[in-house]
Amino acid sequence: MSSKDRKIYMQPLGILRGSFSVSDAVRKGIAFPLAGSDAAFSLVKVIIREGTERVQQDLVPVQGLRSYQADFSPEEQMTMRSWLKNLTRIRNPIVVPSGKFLNWQKPVIQGILNVTPDSFSDGGQFDMTEQALAQADAMAKAGAAIIDIGGESTRPGAEAVTIQQEMDRVLPAIKALKNVLQLISIDSRNAAVMRAALEAGADIINDVSALMHDPESVAVAREYEAPVILMHAQGNPDNMQDDPQYDDVLLDVYDHLEERINFAVQNGLDRDQLIIDPGIGFGKTLDHNVAILKGLSIFHGLGLPILLGVSRKSFIGKLHQDSPADQRLAGTISANQIGLDQGVHILRVHDVSEAIQALNVWSAGR
Repeated sequence: MSSKDRKIYMQPLGILRGSFSVSDAVRKGIAFPLAGSDAAFSLVKVIIREGTERVQQDLVPVQGLRSYQADFSPEEQMTMRSWLKNLTRIRNPIVVPSGKFLNWQKPVIQGILNVTPDSFSDGGQFDMTEQALAQADAMAKAGAAIIDIGGESTRPGAEAVTIQQEMDRVLPAIKALKNVLQLISIDSRNAAVMRAALEAGADIINDVSALMHDPESVAVAREYEAPVILMHAQGNPDNMQDDPQYDDVLLDVYDHLEERINFAVQNGLDRDQLIIDPGIGFGKTLDHNVAILKGLSIFHGLGLPILLGVSRKSFIGKLHQDSPADQRLAGTISANQIGLDQGVHILRVHDVSEAIQALNVWSAGR
């Protein structure tokens, strides 16, 4: 079997919180800092995949990694060192041309503002500019660091809208919000919409297709030096829930995001301006979503900030009495905490005030 068919992954586990316990553990060499945060990991799950199969999994204490690696080839030892570098390195701040920035000293909240009539959760509520602005103001006052504006529903089964329809929905809100302290992200798959939104005052591109849907999108991001959120999705909104299949969902999503990062960098984007999102709910079954949620920490191996978007999603309803979207707040907060415990950097939510309250309590109790 060629080396191309064999791949090593390293998932940080045994994650510690609290400044004293983390610094003490790191000083003693029994934990490594995680992604430059106030967390550290004391264990690593080493996964070896050949083709589509996991052929080996080992749980290794970090202080035993050097001796563990000795049994591998020099090339594989280099791969492991690269993984550890990505797992431990400080994530650089995201900086936009307007001077606004995000640092990763603590997790941040991205508030969802859907100016659409058909989004799965809040469709039609904020599709008038005045209503949208009131909602954005409430999110900002509650503590959102990013306001994410979208004019095309990407819920499962959603039908595409025209470029002009999407622009007519998002541009008035973006123009009205361009001077707020919060960063504005444009949730779009379409390069023309991205360009118009950035011209109108948006700061970040949030592309559910990871720059795959529109071949011109990477050029727009490069021209405007815009940070990009690269999300994993299998299929398009109209077909993505038609029996999605994976060989190993966690590793397949990792590999896809790794490929999209490489594509972005090779096409002139700054790696430090990229954010990754494993795409909970986008071309995934309940079991797929749960597997990704459990294994989120593996995505630190990509060396970039991680966004988690679980807010009001259908898997929460499937886990509890088929709850409708507007009754999934408790499940959302619980799923967010699973992400926080694994070191995610951004939580994308509808209910900003409640998410901030939960984040503050979680932070105080670490």
